[in-house]
Amino acid sequence: MPICLLVRHGRTTANASGTLAGWTPGVGLDDVGRQQARDLALRLREMPVVRLVSSPLQRCQETAKELLEVMDGVALDVEDALGECRYGAWTGSRLQDLAKEPLWRVVQDQPSAARFPDGEDFPGESIAQMQHRAVEAVRAVDAAVERAHGPDALWLLVSHGDVIKSVLADATGTHLDHFQRIVVDPASLSVVRYTARRPFVLRVNDAGADLRSIVPPPRPESAGDEARPDTTGDAAVGGGAGGAD
Repeated sequence: MPICLLVRHGRTTANASGTLAGWTPGVGLDDVGRQQARDLALRLREMPVVRLVSSPLQRCQETAKELLEVMDGVALDVEDALGECRYGAWTGSRLQDLAKEPLWRVVQDQPSAARFPDGEDFPGESIAQMQHRAVEAVRAVDAAVERAHGPDALWLLVSHGDVIKSVLADATGTHLDHFQRIVVDPASLSVVRYTARRPFVLRVNDAGADLRSIVPPPRPESAGDEARPDTTGDAAVGGGAGGAD
């Protein structure tokens, strides 16, 4: 199966001010966030990415466009299901104020039971609903990439912190109640490879390591099944030898 690169958008003014942006329109990258996206683009410039899918929100679109500068022949696809969690009435509030709400403790300690209340301008949803739509979208795109480009293809998505954390929780087999243990910083990169048996999480919250080891080696044209990389989902007993230099 292909390899999925999960990128969180770069920093925004809302991130810097401690405001929950949610689906508020017009929230774009600040100067730090733009530089973060450009730095990530430099790391990705030699990666053979075949498809880029983004949340529809401005901050993700701006991050994606910086990455596309180094990706020849790759178009930007938009997927609503990768959009931010719908925080409803919490949208636009300061985090320090939200921390006083009773729901805050549920979000922190039992997120599978948390549902954000509907607001006048923004609908709410549960964290479980967010995870379901995001994971379903990621797996659907992953399958489409394999059909179009083969099992060793790399594709990239740009989304949001809570969305990516929920996808990583699913990939690691972690209950949603523990997804707050995962850290996904602005412009960080996480990597998942789905297989027929299980996903493999190759990177989490990566902000600077060499990425060449995640690219599958070329398959010899005449190689039989025994020479092909194992994509069936069996883990290397003892931990394996690691990626190639």
